Parts: sequence; C-alpha cells; structure tokens
Amino acid sequence: MIREKLRGTGVALATPFTKELAVDYGALRKLLEFVLEGGVNYLVINGTTAESVTTTTDEKAEILRFIKQEVNNRVPLVYGIGGNNTQHVLDTIAETDLHGIAALLSVSPYYNKPSQQGIYQHYVAIANASPVPVILYNVPGRTGSNVTAETTLKLAVHENIIGTKEASGNLEQCMYIARHKPKDFMLLSGDDMLAVPMASFGAEGVISVLANAFPEKFSRMMQLALTEDFKAAAELMLSFVDINPMMYEEGNPVGVKAVLERFGVCTAAVRLPLVEASSGLKDRLYKLL
Repeated sequence: MIREKLRGTGVALATPFTKELAVDYGALRKLLEFVLEGGVNYLVINGTTAESVTTTTDEKAEILRFIKQEVNNRVPLVYGIGGNNTQHVLDTIAETDLHGIAALLSVSPYYNKPSQQGIYQHYVAIANASPVPVILYNVPGRTGSNVTAETTLKLAVHENIIGTKEASGNLEQCMYIARHKPKDFMLLSGDDMLAVPMASFGAEGVISVLANAFPEKFSRMMQLALTEDFKAAAELMLSFVDINPMMYEEGNPVGVKAVLERFGVCTAAVRLPLVEASSGLKDRLYKLL
C-alpha cells in the first residue's frame, strides 16, 4: 500500500526564507500549491534541499505542522530524520509528531565514516524504533561513505525498511540492488538525471530537486518512464541537461531557489554557510529559462 503511494515523483521541498532569513510561511504555502498543482506524487520534508541542517528544532516542528495542515492529506508526506549520532536520531524520532507521515527518509551516517556493519546496525536501530516505515538514503558525495548494495539488500529484509533512495551515481550498484532486492522493496532515484535510466531497470520513482521548480514537466517525465515510454521520457530528461548542473554549482538549494525566485514563488535567500546565487549564476539561469 505504501509502496504504491510513494511511486513516481517525490519533491524534496525547499524551505522558503524571507530576506531576513526567517521561515516564510506565505511563500511555503505558495510553493506547496505550485508543486501540488504540477502533479507531484508526494512531498519530502526536512531533507537536504530543505536546509535541514540550519533550521532549528522549533522551526522543524512548525514547518511540519504547517505542511500537514496545508496539504490536508492530498498527497503522502515523507519526513527526513537522519544523522551520524544514532542515539540522537532515535531521540529525534521519539520527539517528533509523525502522525500523518507515510515514511521516514534517513540519510546514512556522515563524517564519522562507519563500517558497513556500523551502517547496518545504525539502520536496524532506527527501523526498530520508528513508528512509520523507513527509507534508506545513500548519498556518498555528502556522507563520505557508500552504503554498499550488499548492506542495502541485508537491510531490505527488515519488515520496517521499505526502500532506498540511491544517490550514489553508481548505476551498476543500483542494478545489482534491482536484480536482488525483495519484490516489495522500493528502489528510488536520488539523482534527477538518472531517474529515467533507473526506471528502465526497476526503480519506482525519484526524490527530486528539480521538481520544486518544474513539477509538471518532471512528473510527466517520470510517469512516462514508469509506463515504459522511454523515448518520450528521454526527450523530457534531455531538456533538463543544461539546467541541472546549475542547481548544484553553488550548493543545493541555491540554484533551485534562484529559479523559484524568478518564477515568483519565493526569494532566493539561503542560510549560511550557503550564500544566495551569484549574479553570474542567476544571469545564466535566467537566460536559459
């Protein structure tokens, strides 16, 4: 049941800020309606794109409450809780109101570079403690360590772990997972530009940054891929080739917030240590748009 709900395009929501860097709830409401009208299948809250490392505990709680109220069960919600201190992650899960949340997205421990056994035990502890299903998140470019296919498959048999967001960029690793995973374990792309190729060998969707700014086009691309119309899906995918690198050139969500500002959804403001898109990046983005 949950697997079907989380099929397709999940948008890794940005957190709009005012120019004074307070959470801008008016702009957040606008962003929610923008992506929902664009046809995304579900929302991912408090992930990397949300600048979760620089929002406070109180802000996180209020953002979650606000989004639940605004969305009002129109689409499923996935909530990000992860970290490199396992006990702190468990404490955060216990302290967070997860009523109405379809699943947790939990990033692999970063910075301290645990062994594969450490990663395995970390996720087992989270899955055992979580009142909602857990999705693994492998992003070696941010964490400094890879969750191997073998570790992912070992975790896939846990009854409360339902899938993985694979952002390793390693298609061979993703294919190995697709080949050997349990039938009801979800493989999700964590890389916008690999979503269509991954769908061709069994991925069931994507958690996307680009879908903040291009929800309709990106959702259509993903639906075409999932119905095996890969020629049409590839045409849409290739239309993102020029803009996608600009999303990350000065850090995420710097690029996508610059686009959202251009579209009148929210400001381009981000919190330190990120800085707002440079005039050069904005000029190139706007010219491309």
